[in-house]
Amino acid sequence: MFTRESPSQGPGSPRVVGFYEEPSGSIQYVVIDPSTKKAALIDVVLGFDPAHASTDTSAAQEILDFVRAEGLTVEWILDTHPHADHMMASAWLKEQLGAPAAIGAKAREIAKLWEGIYNTPGALDPDRDFDRLFEEGETFSIGDLPVRVMLSPGHTLGSITYVVGEDAAFVHDTLMHVDAGTSRADFPGGSASELYDSLMAILSLPDRTRLFVGHDYPPVGDRKDPAWEATVAEHKAHNKHLGGGTTREEFVKIREERDATLPLPDRMLYALQVNLRGGRLPAPEDDGKSYFKIPANKF
Repeated sequence: MFTRESPSQGPGSPRVVGFYEEPSGSIQYVVIDPSTKKAALIDVVLGFDPAHASTDTSAAQEILDFVRAEGLTVEWILDTHPHADHMMASAWLKEQLGAPAAIGAKAREIAKLWEGIYNTPGALDPDRDFDRLFEEGETFSIGDLPVRVMLSPGHTLGSITYVVGEDAAFVHDTLMHVDAGTSRADFPGGSASELYDSLMAILSLPDRTRLFVGHDYPPVGDRKDPAWEATVAEHKAHNKHLGGGTTREEFVKIREERDATLPLPDRMLYALQVNLRGGRLPAPEDDGKSYFKIPANKF
């Protein structure tokens, strides 16, 4: 797996190691307080093969191996939102590590939305399947590093950003890398206008803040390797969709025109019924096996 480290910049600054999961274009993060060797895992992927409807834990196992080799103590298993393009490994990681799993509190509203799409009333219960549901403005810690939660809707109605220490923010599917722009906002509950507000809030963080995005799909231009880190200042100056002061109206037009050309992610209808269970497959039926429910002709 392609990895890249962003070193701590000093006291109050986390060490960040990103792991690129190529099949879904996802970046998974280990966020480390160097002074205590306490850590959090963010947006770790449960592998999935749509052709065979089969899961695997290879990506999560690689991160678990790294954690153990580094002698880290994982305090949190975090997700930024119920992902549409990959399954989350939170439940499996919790079994391995015993750390609490958390997501944003608006996952409750997303669950109600998708219960209607799947016609499975009562089947999705984030209060049951996550240990913590973070509200806007809540705080917690990774070792001695403070973490603040920012509600960042647009891609989904309940996406959250984790602002860690003095100079790092995990901004998930809001921004892409500077040369790729921003993330789509056309999934159920999404909004390009709300995404613009979220982006402006993220870009109001101090200019030196390192922003870590959720996805990359190289190649972009001459760039062949995946990339996922840039500062607030770099995004304000050079982001493909926002650089130079794009207005709300300009952004909404750019985003909605782009989204109209994008296909549905091939994992989406499988993933949401797993991710809204905290990474657990649907409850086994009388033969002991789990089955996915896929709505026909819905999208």
